[in-house]
Amino acid sequence: MSHYKKFAVVAAFAAVAVIGMSAMRPADDKPPKRNLKVLPKDISHDDLGKTMDSWKTALGVKCNFCHAQSSDSTSHHLDFASDAKPEKTIARHMYKMAMKINKKFFPMNKDDKGELMQTVTCITCHHGSPHPDEVK
Repeated sequence: MSHYKKFAVVAAFAAVAVIGMSAMRPADDKPPKRNLKVLPKDISHDDLGKTMDSWKTALGVKCNFCHAQSSDSTSHHLDFASDAKPEKTIARHMYKMAMKINKKFFPMNKDDKGELMQTVTCITCHHGSPHPDEVK
């Protein structure tokens, strides 16, 4: 019976070690760079993702419409912090414009925390098209 107890203890320690090692992040894995100029600097990763998803849907585009490819030729990822594409700057201006419109014309539209809710959003004008003048 003691032979089985030793095996169970060793197996349990091995399982904990494997789970612990797999849950650890590699030391050289840096968190992604952020370049937030109009969105809150402390926006959560999930909220940032939801915001970007809503913008993609409103314009009917994918991430690479505003975000440039990584300068690393071995990487096929986007460089989300880069300002290389003019569409990203335009998106920032458009976001600021929508916020000004909401603040000026819809100041009474607030949530239960008293924060201004968006009334005018990207989809108000874009309707799924990257250029509103192309909306049919």
